[in-house]
Amino acid sequence: MAESDWDTVTVLRKKGPSAAQAKSKQVGAAGQNKQHFITKNTAKLDRETEELHHDRVSLEVGKVIQQGRQSKGLTQKDLATKINEKPQVIADYESGRAIPNNQVMGKIERAIGLKLRGKDIGKPLETGPKGK
Repeated sequence: MAESDWDTVTVLRKKGPSAAQAKSKQVGAAGQNKQHFITKNTAKLDRETEELHHDRVSLEVGKVIQQGRQSKGLTQKDLATKINEKPQVIADYESGRAIPNNQVMGKIERAIGLKLRGKDIGKPLETGPKGK
């Protein structure tokens, strides 16, 4: 027992992911079709009360989305595929249950060609050149 070496260090490591696992993890994160980001207000939304609530998409905007989509001959699923979102996102926007996300609203505006934000809701979207 007097000969035991107290200076020896044993390092135990967990083996890292294989190349295939690392690649599938990267593709999974980029390939999933989910909401773009989680806001800091998620906890507030969970504690939602009458005086503290998140604004929802108005029914007026929902009807404009529905009419624009139908005028183009698209189903909710077709529109969702066109803007790279889930069909449930379109259903939530049309029914007024969604919390507005400017990124999603912009994609829907371009897809159906109608304004959804501002005071000209329902008017045709002007597709002029972008000024810098």
